[in-house]
Amino acid sequence: MELSLRTDESFDEVMRLYIPTVYRIAFERLGNSADADDVTQEVFIRYFKADKTFESEEHRKFFLIRVTINCVNSFARSSWFKNRVHTDALENFAELSAGDTTAENTEKTAAKRAIIEAVLKLPEKYRTAVHLFYFEDMSIAQIAKVTNQKEATVKSQLSRARQKLKKLLNRNDFE
Repeated sequence: MELSLRTDESFDEVMRLYIPTVYRIAFERLGNSADADDVTQEVFIRYFKADKTFESEEHRKFFLIRVTINCVNSFARSSWFKNRVHTDALENFAELSAGDTTAENTEKTAAKRAIIEAVLKLPEKYRTAVHLFYFEDMSIAQIAKVTNQKEATVKSQLSRARQKLKKLLNRNDFE
């Protein structure tokens, strides 16, 4: 079964399905909602222009994640991005965790905030591996493929990220 942008589904359906994933990856890497919005828009422009045929929905997802990572890397290498102050990563946390304000949800939100704070403190290569593994439910083999790395490298990044997260979370008295 081949999936094409112009046949089985509309562009709007694909965007509705994948904007949250693309945005989360961009936000995780850039720490800024405006930059994540810009990258998300660029990813879908490239998707539309590519006019590719996909073997499966998983193939489409990998394509979009790969394009997202490439766009984020290009954006992060720009001199404009390198020379500005990054202060709003946690201010934008509300966008990612909006919802119910019950006591139970407030505790969950505080726990999520502590985890996201710790993940944002990780070096970029670890943040990417952690995000794709835990938030996008990708296997090590899939992460290796989409990031153009060896599986051993991804395993190592995840292991080191877990060690760093454990230290960061214990330092904040969070278990």
